Amino acid sequence: MKITNIKSLELPDIKVIQFARFLDHRGYFTEQFRKSDLIGNPNLRSLKNVEFVQANQSYSKENVVRGMHLQWNPYMGKLVRTLSGNMVDLILDVRKKSLDFGKMIAYDMPSSVENDTEEWIWIPPGFAHGNFFPKPSIIEYLCSGEYSPGCETGISPLSKDIDWSLCDLRLKENFDKIVSNNPLMTDKDKDGLSLKDWKNHKGYSNFVYEELKEKNIC
Repeated sequence: MKITNIKSLELPDIKVIQFARFLDHRGYFTEQFRKSDLIGNPNLRSLKNVEFVQANQSYSKENVVRGMHLQWNPYMGKLVRTLSGNMVDLILDVRKKSLDFGKMIAYDMPSSVENDTEEWIWIPPGFAHGNFFPKPSIIEYLCSGEYSPGCETGISPLSKDIDWSLCDLRLKENFDKIVSNNPLMTDKDKDGLSLKDWKNHKGYSNFVYEELKEKNIC
């Protein structure tokens, strides 16, 4: 896996990992995952002890909005990429005592077979995750915990108490445009918790900022 760049986003614990594709007249080849390259990289501290135990793939139609999902017992970090189309990833800090608690960011991840690089985005435990899709898209994500239906919840991306001040203005405008035009959402996502509700939820105490940092999982 030839990693060409690693960058932190507006929420610094969120990492974008760029890796090379090798293009020629036939198409391209890429090694999109090699565990040793990821856990051995000094800029990916929260991946050091991660073992990916589940892989998911989803297809979303145009104007779909998903999220914001989170899980504990076990915690689930996600390594996500776009296989086709255009995903805009959404990440919300839900860590108790975090200075960025309640802040949402977005990251644009279009896919093109002509690019000589591709990207993963790493969302560690402590963040709620979702996405929206300006066009039909297929995404893949590797998970650091198996799905646990009794230990999951969701915060509605439509919640009025989310702080979007760190978010790229263009991406927020794109989100608002989709939301104002009857987005394709499940009732479960649409009617998810507000941040106020999350603070009173049984899962909230599992996401204390200092404890997650001490365990080196965010």
